[in-house]
Amino acid sequence: MARAGLYKTEVQQARDSLIAQGKHPSVDAIRVAVGNTGSKSTIHRYLKELEADASMAAPSGAVISDALRTLVAQLSARLVDEADTRIAEAKTQFEAAAQKTAEALANQECEGRALSDRLQRTETTLQETTRLHQDALGQLQDRSTEVRTLEERVTGLETRLAEQAAHSQSLEQKHSQAREALEHFRQSSKEQRDAESRRHEHQVQGLQVELRQANDTITSKNHELLQLNRDNARLTELQGQTESTLRTLRREHEQVSKVAKEVPDLKRQNETLGQQRVQATNERDQLLVQAAQSAAELAAERQARHVEVEEQTRREARLQAIEELLTQLKPEDRAAEEPTLSTPSNVAKKRVS
Repeated sequence: MARAGLYKTEVQQARDSLIAQGKHPSVDAIRVAVGNTGSKSTIHRYLKELEADASMAAPSGAVISDALRTLVAQLSARLVDEADTRIAEAKTQFEAAAQKTAEALANQECEGRALSDRLQRTETTLQETTRLHQDALGQLQDRSTEVRTLEERVTGLETRLAEQAAHSQSLEQKHSQAREALEHFRQSSKEQRDAESRRHEHQVQGLQVELRQANDTITSKNHELLQLNRDNARLTELQGQTESTLRTLRREHEQVSKVAKEVPDLKRQNETLGQQRVQATNERDQLLVQAAQSAAELAAERQARHVEVEEQTRREARLQAIEELLTQLKPEDRAAEEPTLSTPSNVAKKRVS
């Protein structure tokens, strides 16, 4: 609707002024000439009325001029209609483009929310991995404490075995001394020989009891080593699970980075993801270093256990040899007692020999 004061005469004056200046009296040009007032539909209606009035009031002597003027007016009206049509089409295209832009913005917002959810899941998975790694470290410390305890027990067992070896050597020396005493004092009474024999048998029985105790201790130690091997296998499996989780996190992070590069509005989030990726990579490297250290410690522990088992095997063989030696010595003592019951001539011969 035109404002108050915009009349048909004003539109006619503006139209005539534009024609006099050699300009086309379009709706926009007339609206500018009247001070940007009035609606375009009103100005267009006034122009059609003026053209109709001009065609009706034209004199008969200017037929060619009026025909040209009518043609120009028709062309002008047609241009105005085409301009309005193009403006409407441009407006429709603009609205469609605006709708597409809004839909693209909504899609980007959905992708941003999805990216945020995936980032949150990644952070949750990383926290779970960190917790599992801390649990593994705690279990490794417990195993280290158990290993130190076992080493102390092994040291005590070695000390005890050394004492047993010293005691066995002392018994061997005593046995040698007893044999020498039997050689030098064969004329002693049978009661003294029987007492010595009983005392010797008692010592042999005590040594056999100590040997059995040592065998029991070695058996218990073998069970403890078997349990340690099982714990080491479980820790190795846990380390493999941790590495698999880290690889999964890395693949998810790469996918998140690809999605973030396709969305320009999420540049800051992409930078944040990059920092988190660096942090996750550093944590993964630390986990790998710690896992390598754990593997090295486990390998060293296995090597130590292997050396310990070999040492125990050698000790068992040595103890078995001592036991066989003691078993062989018992018949010799009995054989040594029999000549004492022979004639004095036999005793004299043995002394001469």
